[in-house]
Amino acid sequence: MLDKLKNAFSTFVNKTLTEEKLEEAIKDLNLLLLSNDVAMDTADDICQNIIERYKGEQIGRLSSTEGFLEDILEDVITQILTPENEINLIEEIEEDRKKGNLPYVILFLGVNGTGKTTTMAKMAHYLKEHGFSVVAAASDTFRAGAIEQLSYHMDNVGVNVIKNQYKSDPASVAYDAIDHAKAKEVDVVLVDSSGRQVNDKNLMREIEKISRIAKPDINLFIGDSLAGNDVLHQAKEFNKVVGIDASILTKLDADAKGGAALSVLHETKKPIIFVGIGQDYKDLKPFDADFFINNIINTDT
Repeated sequence: MLDKLKNAFSTFVNKTLTEEKLEEAIKDLNLLLLSNDVAMDTADDICQNIIERYKGEQIGRLSSTEGFLEDILEDVITQILTPENEINLIEEIEEDRKKGNLPYVILFLGVNGTGKTTTMAKMAHYLKEHGFSVVAAASDTFRAGAIEQLSYHMDNVGVNVIKNQYKSDPASVAYDAIDHAKAKEVDVVLVDSSGRQVNDKNLMREIEKISRIAKPDINLFIGDSLAGNDVLHQAKEFNKVVGIDASILTKLDADAKGGAALSVLHETKKPIIFVGIGQDYKDLKPFDADFFINNIINTDT
């Protein structure tokens, strides 16, 4: 990306960069960000940020211009990818266990097709690997096959599923799972939720009710790293209704360029804690901000 962007700025060597002149060159940056799966609103904000920093600068040699450009671009992206409040899920659960505050409740948010159910199973596997007991709540009681799908994956990782009939109250299923966890001294409850489109008002009321009844310790947004502008729209809506505490990006193994990470973090101001990198249950890895920074800045496609 930087090589293309440096060429765009070479016109302005030995000139004072007015906002008007800079905006002509910044268009190339905007297109490059969009080609790297950055959502449009996020790309616009990044470009505006760089315009403000560049405005009125006296540019000497091209080499110094390139260095200045690289520093600014990397700084802007780094700020977005490193939110103030980091979350270490294992440490948080351990702390709650010491205080006797278990079960730790995790509510999973996301639309159909993002890999939410598989991610829940990956999370269950990850938590069990760290010595925690886990139960899952099948609180998607609307989508045909959702309960069976969750049960299949949780059975594969050795986790019990609390469920009810389809069309039953999703919040009551979550409540039953939490009661079960308290009675059986289970450490963590993973709560599924219906994954219809975010413009479905009934869905959003339903998720708000689950959140109000279950009182989750963390709301996890599951976003498709290949979804571009869609993932930003989804994050906005879930954040508006119940609030997002952290995110997980899926399908990173499918040649994602890092733009979804920028978009989600820019919108929610909350950390991405894991990424999905494959179909195996062990394919859930902690988020690496440096990887995404390098991937976005150094990609020329």
